[in-house]
Amino acid sequence: MMHGIKYTASMALVFDIETVGESWDSLDADTQSNLSWWLRESARTEEEFEFEMKEIKEGMGLSPLTGFIVAIGAYDSERERGAVYFSAPDTEQDVLEEGGIKYEPMDEKGMLEQFWKIAAACTEFVSFNGRSFDAPFLAIRSMVHGVRPTKDLLSNRYLSLQRGCAHIDLMDQLTFYGAARFKKSLHLFCRALGIESPKAGGTTGDDVASLYHEGKYLDIARYNAGDLRATAALYDRWQEAFR
Repeated sequence: MMHGIKYTASMALVFDIETVGESWDSLDADTQSNLSWWLRESARTEEEFEFEMKEIKEGMGLSPLTGFIVAIGAYDSERERGAVYFSAPDTEQDVLEEGGIKYEPMDEKGMLEQFWKIAAACTEFVSFNGRSFDAPFLAIRSMVHGVRPTKDLLSNRYLSLQRGCAHIDLMDQLTFYGAARFKKSLHLFCRALGIESPKAGGTTGDDVASLYHEGKYLDIARYNAGDLRATAALYDRWQEAFR
């Protein structure tokens, strides 16, 4: 029993993370140079330089080397129950349950420890773009905190060749391992299939950093829960069509 939610090996665990980047001004000079030295050589105008610098600063949360996890969600799609563990520094945030989702504040290390405890009991994992983003981020941030993963979510891209556990990355599956070249996102797949998008509430992944700095931690956790539910619904449709 994990915090009131029972996870079993027979279920598919849907997972998703939200991340935020470090402040550019908090980085040492060598790190800043490592991330941006090429801009002065490649930028043709000062405007282009400023634009590219803005992209670098706003993209810090896309790397586990310059960003950190502020929410980890885990969801049992069959029972429609799950949990979101989220960062809420310097606040008195109580544990809350809404619509089958438990929201529990903790630091990044605690989130990772809790996720890997849950993962240990599961043999199938579901994500959207998890092989390229969520799973590597979880692995590297776990290494940062000295937390040992309990499952290998990156053993092989192809389901038939995966070992130990199955990680079904729906972006891989629904673009046929990159064969399809159309524009894709969780929102676009949800829109096409009549699934409620996590963006329906007006929040997008681009808003996470600003919400975090404004102290709206529960808003981030609820957005993460929307991602979990949308991914679970997309997984159900994928199974109906292809499995």
